[in-house]
Amino acid sequence: MDRYATVEGALRRAAPHLLLDSLRTCLADLYAATSADLLLVDYGFTTLRPVEPVQTPAGMPHAPVDTGPAGRVFRTQQPYLFRDVGPTATVHLPVTVRGDRFGVLVVDLPADRSGPETTASLARVAETLGHALRVADRHTDLYRRTRRTHALSVAGEMQWDTLPGRACAGPAFDLHAHWEPAYTSGGHLLDWSATERDLVIVVADGAGPGTPAALASTLALTATRNARRAGLDLVTQASLTDQALYGQYRGEQPLSALLLRLDLATGEAEVVDAGSPTLWRVRDTVTERIALDRQLPLGMFEDTVYSPQRLRLRPGDRLVFVAHGAGERTAGAGHEAPDGPVARALTGLRDREAADLPRAVVRALRGTPRGAPEAVLVLCLDWRGHEAGRPDEGPAPAEPESP
Repeated sequence: MDRYATVEGALRRAAPHLLLDSLRTCLADLYAATSADLLLVDYGFTTLRPVEPVQTPAGMPHAPVDTGPAGRVFRTQQPYLFRDVGPTATVHLPVTVRGDRFGVLVVDLPADRSGPETTASLARVAETLGHALRVADRHTDLYRRTRRTHALSVAGEMQWDTLPGRACAGPAFDLHAHWEPAYTSGGHLLDWSATERDLVIVVADGAGPGTPAALASTLALTATRNARRAGLDLVTQASLTDQALYGQYRGEQPLSALLLRLDLATGEAEVVDAGSPTLWRVRDTVTERIALDRQLPLGMFEDTVYSPQRLRLRPGDRLVFVAHGAGERTAGAGHEAPDGPVARALTGLRDREAADLPRAVVRALRGTPRGAPEAVLVLCLDWRGHEAGRPDEGPAPAEPESP
């Protein structure tokens, strides 16, 4: 049995709160590792925090995500091997599952046992650890406690329990999200589901901060998932969610939402715009807001009829969804309408990787001197297309007119 299979089997057998103990035993036996520590990113995406107890004799302080070797590995998603003149080498390894970045595994081992082959082998181990963490997280609070720099509000706890995560990657796309505030709640709704045929995305503003908005968002998210998992189309998903919200709140907790279904084989997208989240496209050097026919928010009136719109993506296109609180403001009274700051942020950050863009845009919007939104959610979709890069790829078909 190879080393990777040994580690995988040990992690499968380990108790959820003892994953790191089991991993340390394996790494000591198989790689002569002297210590192994796991750093998990906090909810605010600002620091990498060690899972206690720490094994390295020198201790393992919190590491910022923007500097240092751990931060570098977290940002670049590339392993980093550090060897000095001493007898020990240190390997930093990204712990990531399908694009969702959990943290960094730090392993100390003898310098004469380190090298590119060992680093590559340990990178596979770190990926396996990520899958094990995702399962274990359902059965222990250890890893969630580690990720907190301070207490979450009840509404924040609800939001983190319902949202699907921060990222999802597939052969044809990369999807990354970031939202603030992280420890309370902006009442945002976010969901996605990918199959071999399509990718469905829902982004929504909440009705405001606090538990009532979180409850309404949870109801809407559950209704949307129920309709989607029943195999219903995008318009019916919007309609049934609208009915669920209106039936509970009688129009007092409407939810502004944007629903999109992307055909992964063709790049054809169907969109239902039910409110204020905006959709932007970055194509080559052009950044533009996609003009959609805005319809009534979900849950505002009884039996609202929704209609879809269509657009076509080209390989290399980037779609950015922006939800900024409880509705879109207009300019006036000393405030700037959100379109200006969003357009400037997307233009200035065009060269950022999809994984880095949402956080950078959120920070840019929250740093706006006047009229900065209190709560922002940004979702970035990079579309590669299944045909991109194939040797027999011919010219792209003419693009239908889009909104």
